[in-house]
Amino acid sequence: MIDSILLFIISFIANAFSAFSGGGAGLLQLPLLIFLGLPFSVALATHKLATVALGIGATARHFREGSLNWRLSLLILASGLPGVILGASIILRVPERPAELALGLLTIGLGLYSVLHKELGQKAQELDRNWQHKFTGFVVLFFIGILNGSLTSGTGLFVTIWLVRWFSLDYKRAVAYTLVLVGLFWNGMGALTLGLQGPIRWDWVPILLVASMLGGYVGAHFAITAGNRWIKRVYEVVTLLVGAKLLLG
Repeated sequence: MIDSILLFIISFIANAFSAFSGGGAGLLQLPLLIFLGLPFSVALATHKLATVALGIGATARHFREGSLNWRLSLLILASGLPGVILGASIILRVPERPAELALGLLTIGLGLYSVLHKELGQKAQELDRNWQHKFTGFVVLFFIGILNGSLTSGTGLFVTIWLVRWFSLDYKRAVAYTLVLVGLFWNGMGALTLGLQGPIRWDWVPILLVASMLGGYVGAHFAITAGNRWIKRVYEVVTLLVGAKLLLG
Protein backbone atom coordinates (compact mmCIF):
# COMPACT_ATOMS: atom_id res chain seq x y z
CA MET A 1 0.00 0.00 0.00
CA ILE A 2 2.81 2.42 0.90
CA ASP A 3 4.59 1.63 -2.37
CA SER A 4 1.36 2.24 -4.30
CA ILE A 5 0.75 5.62 -2.64
CA LEU A 6 4.36 6.67 -3.21
CA LEU A 7 4.14 5.53 -6.81
CA PHE A 8 0.99 7.57 -7.42
CA ILE A 9 2.20 10.78 -5.75
CA ILE A 10 5.62 10.90 -7.40
CA SER A 11 4.23 9.89 -10.80
CA PHE A 12 1.58 12.63 -10.60
CA ILE A 13 4.14 15.28 -9.65
CA ALA A 14 6.64 14.14 -12.30
CA ASN A 15 4.08 14.16 -15.08
CA ALA A 16 2.54 17.48 -14.03
CA PHE A 17 5.94 19.17 -14.20
CA SER A 18 6.68 17.40 -17.47
CA ALA A 19 3.42 18.60 -19.00
CA PHE A 20 4.17 22.16 -17.90
CA SER A 21 7.78 22.32 -19.08
CA GLY A 22 7.69 20.02 -22.12
CA GLY A 23 9.53 16.98 -20.80
CA GLY A 24 11.38 15.50 -17.84
CA ALA A 25 8.92 12.97 -16.36
CA GLY A 26 11.70 10.38 -16.29
CA LEU A 27 13.63 12.54 -13.81
CA LEU A 28 11.51 11.17 -10.93
CA GLN A 29 9.41 8.33 -12.30
CA LEU A 30 12.08 6.07 -13.82
CA PRO A 31 14.47 6.19 -10.81
CA LEU A 32 11.50 5.50 -8.51
CA LEU A 33 10.63 2.33 -10.42
CA ILE A 34 14.23 1.17 -10.17
CA PHE A 35 14.35 2.11 -6.45
CA LEU A 36 11.24 0.00 -5.85
CA GLY A 37 13.07 -3.03 -7.21
CA LEU A 38 12.50 -3.24 -10.97
CA PRO A 39 15.42 -4.13 -13.26
CA PHE A 40 16.37 -1.31 -15.65
CA SER A 41 14.80 -2.91 -18.74
CA VAL A 42 11.50 -3.61 -16.95
CA ALA A 43 11.46 -0.13 -15.36
CA LEU A 44 12.13 1.52 -18.73
CA ALA A 45 9.35 -0.36 -20.53
CA THR A 46 6.89 0.24 -17.66
CA HIS A 47 7.77 3.95 -17.54
CA LYS A 48 7.37 4.30 -21.30
CA LEU A 49 3.92 2.75 -21.17
CA ALA A 50 2.89 5.02 -18.30
CA THR A 51 4.00 8.19 -20.10
CA VAL A 52 1.54 7.39 -22.88
CA ALA A 53 -1.13 8.37 -20.35
CA LEU A 54 0.71 11.68 -19.90
CA GLY A 55 0.20 12.24 -23.61
CA ILE A 56 -3.49 11.30 -23.35
CA GLY A 57 -4.07 13.71 -20.46
CA ALA A 58 -2.21 16.53 -22.19
CA THR A 59 -3.96 15.84 -25.51
CA ALA A 60 -7.36 16.08 -23.83
CA ARG A 61 -6.48 19.58 -22.59
CA HIS A 62 -4.68 20.87 -25.70
CA PHE A 63 -7.34 19.52 -28.06
CA ARG A 64 -9.77 22.04 -26.58
CA GLU A 65 -7.36 24.85 -27.48
CA GLY A 66 -6.72 23.87 -31.11
CA SER A 67 -2.98 24.21 -30.41
CA LEU A 68 -1.55 22.04 -33.18
CA ASN A 69 -0.91 22.39 -36.89
CA TRP A 70 -1.66 18.90 -38.16
CA ARG A 71 0.70 19.12 -41.15
CA LEU A 72 3.65 19.87 -38.88
CA SER A 73 2.39 17.22 -36.47
CA LEU A 74 2.45 14.52 -39.15
CA LEU A 75 5.96 15.54 -40.23
CA ILE A 76 7.20 15.36 -36.62
CA LEU A 77 5.70 11.88 -36.28
CA ALA A 78 7.16 10.71 -39.60
CA SER A 79 10.59 12.02 -38.59
CA GLY A 80 10.68 10.76 -35.01
CA LEU A 81 8.89 7.41 -34.95
CA PRO A 82 11.53 5.51 -37.00
CA GLY A 83 14.19 6.86 -34.62
CA VAL A 84 12.16 5.77 -31.58
CA ILE A 85 11.88 2.22 -32.94
CA LEU A 86 15.61 2.11 -33.67
CA GLY A 87 16.57 3.51 -30.26
CA ALA A 88 14.26 1.16 -28.35
CA SER A 89 15.60 -1.79 -30.34
CA ILE A 90 19.25 -1.14 -29.43
CA ILE A 91 19.08 0.28 -25.87
CA LEU A 92 19.24 -3.09 -24.12
CA ARG A 93 22.40 -3.95 -26.07
CA VAL A 94 24.54 -0.86 -25.41
CA PRO A 95 26.35 0.41 -22.28
CA GLU A 96 23.94 2.64 -20.39
CA ARG A 97 26.26 4.78 -18.26
CA PRO A 98 28.42 6.44 -20.97
CA ALA A 99 25.29 7.35 -22.90
CA GLU A 100 23.71 8.85 -19.76
CA LEU A 101 26.78 11.00 -19.11
CA ALA A 102 26.78 12.36 -22.65
CA LEU A 103 23.06 12.99 -22.51
CA GLY A 104 23.39 14.73 -19.13
CA LEU A 105 26.00 17.16 -20.45
CA LEU A 106 23.90 17.91 -23.51
CA THR A 107 20.75 18.41 -21.42
CA ILE A 108 22.50 20.89 -19.12
CA GLY A 109 23.74 22.66 -22.24
CA LEU A 110 20.14 23.05 -23.43
CA GLY A 111 19.11 24.59 -20.12
CA LEU A 112 22.04 27.02 -20.11
CA TYR A 113 21.33 27.96 -23.73
CA SER A 114 17.77 28.89 -22.79
CA VAL A 115 18.96 30.85 -19.72
CA LEU A 116 21.43 32.89 -21.79
CA HIS A 117 18.91 33.71 -24.55
CA LYS A 118 16.39 35.82 -22.68
CA GLU A 119 13.83 36.21 -25.47
CA LEU A 120 14.03 32.65 -26.78
CA GLY A 121 10.56 31.20 -27.34
CA GLN A 122 8.67 34.23 -26.06
CA LYS A 123 6.97 34.92 -29.39
CA ALA A 124 6.26 32.63 -32.33
CA GLN A 125 7.74 33.77 -35.64
CA GLU A 126 6.10 32.92 -38.93
CA LEU A 127 9.18 32.52 -41.11
CA ASP A 128 9.34 31.20 -44.67
CA ARG A 129 11.67 28.23 -44.29
CA ASN A 130 13.27 26.68 -47.36
CA TRP A 131 13.22 22.94 -47.87
CA GLN A 132 16.86 22.51 -46.77
CA HIS A 133 16.11 24.15 -43.43
CA LYS A 134 13.02 22.01 -42.89
CA PHE A 135 14.86 18.83 -43.94
CA THR A 136 17.65 19.52 -41.42
CA GLY A 137 15.03 20.08 -38.73
CA PHE A 138 13.36 16.76 -39.37
CA VAL A 139 16.69 14.87 -39.55
CA VAL A 140 17.53 16.18 -36.08
CA LEU A 141 14.08 15.06 -34.86
CA PHE A 142 14.92 11.56 -36.15
CA PHE A 143 18.06 11.48 -33.98
CA ILE A 144 16.12 12.86 -31.00
CA GLY A 145 13.70 9.99 -31.62
CA ILE A 146 16.60 7.54 -31.24
CA LEU A 147 17.41 9.12 -27.87
CA ASN A 148 13.74 9.01 -26.90
CA GLY A 149 13.51 5.31 -27.64
CA SER A 150 16.72 4.47 -25.82
CA LEU A 151 17.27 6.92 -22.94
CA THR A 152 13.96 8.12 -21.65
CA SER A 153 15.01 10.83 -19.16
CA GLY A 154 14.53 14.30 -20.57
CA THR A 155 14.38 13.68 -24.30
CA GLY A 156 11.05 15.49 -24.57
CA LEU A 157 12.99 18.56 -23.46
CA PHE A 158 15.14 18.18 -26.58
CA VAL A 159 12.07 18.25 -28.81
CA THR A 160 10.71 21.32 -27.04
CA ILE A 161 13.89 23.39 -27.42
CA TRP A 162 14.40 22.22 -31.01
CA LEU A 163 10.89 23.32 -31.99
CA VAL A 164 11.54 26.67 -30.33
CA ARG A 165 15.01 27.21 -31.79
CA TRP A 166 14.73 25.72 -35.28
CA PHE A 167 11.03 26.02 -36.10
CA SER A 168 10.56 29.38 -34.31
CA LEU A 169 7.64 28.31 -32.11
CA ASP A 170 7.01 29.94 -28.76
CA TYR A 171 7.38 27.80 -25.64
CA LYS A 172 3.66 27.33 -25.13
CA ARG A 173 3.10 25.95 -28.65
CA ALA A 174 6.29 23.85 -28.56
CA VAL A 175 5.25 22.23 -25.26
CA ALA A 176 1.87 21.35 -26.80
CA TYR A 177 3.54 19.54 -29.71
CA THR A 178 5.94 17.72 -27.38
CA LEU A 179 3.25 16.51 -25.01
CA VAL A 180 0.86 15.29 -27.67
CA LEU A 181 3.28 13.87 -30.24
CA VAL A 182 6.14 12.69 -28.02
CA GLY A 183 4.04 11.83 -24.97
CA LEU A 184 1.37 9.94 -26.86
CA PHE A 185 2.87 8.62 -30.10
CA TRP A 186 6.66 8.47 -29.64
CA ASN A 187 6.42 7.00 -26.14
CA GLY A 188 3.63 4.66 -27.24
CA MET A 189 5.84 3.25 -29.98
CA GLY A 190 8.78 3.02 -27.58
CA ALA A 191 6.67 1.15 -25.03
CA LEU A 192 5.47 -1.28 -27.70
CA THR A 193 9.00 -1.94 -28.98
CA LEU A 194 10.42 -2.41 -25.49
CA GLY A 195 7.44 -4.51 -24.40
CA LEU A 196 8.07 -6.92 -27.23
CA GLN A 197 11.67 -7.39 -26.01
CA GLY A 198 10.97 -7.88 -22.30
CA PRO A 199 8.41 -7.83 -19.49
CA ILE A 200 6.36 -4.91 -18.12
CA ARG A 201 5.32 -4.66 -14.45
CA TRP A 202 1.60 -4.85 -15.29
CA ASP A 203 0.28 -4.71 -11.71
CA TRP A 204 1.80 -1.21 -11.31
CA VAL A 205 0.56 0.04 -14.66
CA PRO A 206 -2.99 1.09 -13.56
CA ILE A 207 -1.60 3.34 -10.79
CA LEU A 208 0.97 4.86 -13.14
CA LEU A 209 -1.58 5.38 -15.91
CA VAL A 210 -4.04 7.23 -13.66
CA ALA A 211 -1.32 9.37 -12.07
CA SER A 212 0.26 10.16 -15.45
CA MET A 213 -3.05 11.07 -17.08
CA LEU A 214 -4.12 13.34 -14.22
CA GLY A 215 -0.65 14.90 -13.99
CA GLY A 216 -0.57 15.43 -17.75
CA TYR A 217 -3.95 17.17 -17.76
CA VAL A 218 -3.14 19.40 -14.78
CA GLY A 219 0.31 20.32 -16.11
CA ALA A 220 -1.07 21.04 -19.59
CA HIS A 221 -3.76 23.25 -18.09
CA PHE A 222 -1.21 25.38 -16.26
CA ALA A 223 1.01 25.50 -19.36
CA ILE A 224 -1.92 26.89 -21.37
CA THR A 225 -2.90 29.46 -18.76
CA ALA A 226 0.67 30.53 -17.87
CA GLY A 227 2.74 32.84 -20.03
CA ASN A 228 5.77 31.85 -22.09
CA ARG A 229 8.07 33.45 -19.52
CA TRP A 230 6.90 31.06 -16.77
CA ILE A 231 7.14 28.04 -19.07
CA LYS A 232 10.67 29.07 -20.08
CA ARG A 233 11.77 29.34 -16.45
CA VAL A 234 10.31 25.96 -15.47
CA TYR A 235 11.83 24.41 -18.61
CA GLU A 236 15.26 25.70 -17.58
CA VAL A 237 14.94 24.38 -14.01
CA VAL A 238 13.72 20.94 -15.13
CA THR A 239 16.42 20.72 -17.82
CA LEU A 240 19.22 21.50 -15.38
CA LEU A 241 17.82 19.01 -12.83
CA VAL A 242 17.50 16.26 -15.44
CA GLY A 243 21.05 16.89 -16.65
CA ALA A 244 22.42 16.82 -13.09
CA LYS A 245 20.54 13.62 -12.32
CA LEU A 246 21.97 11.92 -15.41
CA LEU A 247 25.50 12.98 -14.52
CA LEU A 248 25.26 11.95 -10.88
CA GLY A 249 23.48 8.65 -11.64
